[in-house]
Amino acid sequence: MKNTIRKIFEHLSDEEVHEEFIKFSRGLFKDRYLIYCKKQKKGYSIKTSSEFTNFFVRMGLESIEGKVKVKGIIVTTLDIVKDCKFEIINVKKYMGIRQVIIDTEVDSVDLLDLMNKYPRAFYALSFSSGMFELKSKAKPPKSGKPGTKEEEPKADFCSVKTNNEELVRDLLFDASDFSEIQIKHEIEIKQIEIPQGVSDPVKMRELAKRNGVLRRLSIIDGGKKVSESEFSV
Repeated sequence: MKNTIRKIFEHLSDEEVHEEFIKFSRGLFKDRYLIYCKKQKKGYSIKTSSEFTNFFVRMGLESIEGKVKVKGIIVTTLDIVKDCKFEIINVKKYMGIRQVIIDTEVDSVDLLDLMNKYPRAFYALSFSSGMFELKSKAKPPKSGKPGTKEEEPKADFCSVKTNNEELVRDLLFDASDFSEIQIKHEIEIKQIEIPQGVSDPVKMRELAKRNGVLRRLSIIDGGKKVSESEFSV
């Protein structure tokens, strides 16, 4: 399993990447996909912005056999409760957005099945098992609008403690040796290709192809590194 940023740098565009970029309009989006990682004696301490939340939830669940205590919310526009094979505490609704609140034991397979069926939902969940501990803020993700405030971005939506080398290599695919690393990304959408023969504005937005450049700005043990990759997703 590869995260969206790595896929773009390896030119592996797929439906998952496309769906993550649907929220972006034309323009420059700074301080996205933030990562902070520190190497520790028995693994890694990782903090990120909200864009990596679903990735962490899936990676964590795939390493678990059986049940795990899960707490948090699932944010979606769809009625997913009928497909939840676990206890729901409450469902909050506001302007067409549902927040499904859970705090219960869940079979990892059941939650993965739900993620596969509703990949566009946002799974702001917290759980731990073995050497994997994930804490996510139980709130909706950041919008897809360009930032306006001149403030230092923070990688503070997700917190992960793990010794999963595969996960770390995927996040930090261009840094083989480090003690401490900070990464932020800029997404520049230069062109949006509108599909022909589609009149529904919702479908038009969902099917449109976004072309642009992804810039990766890293500070690895104090040394700065900048790389970029063009994309069409």
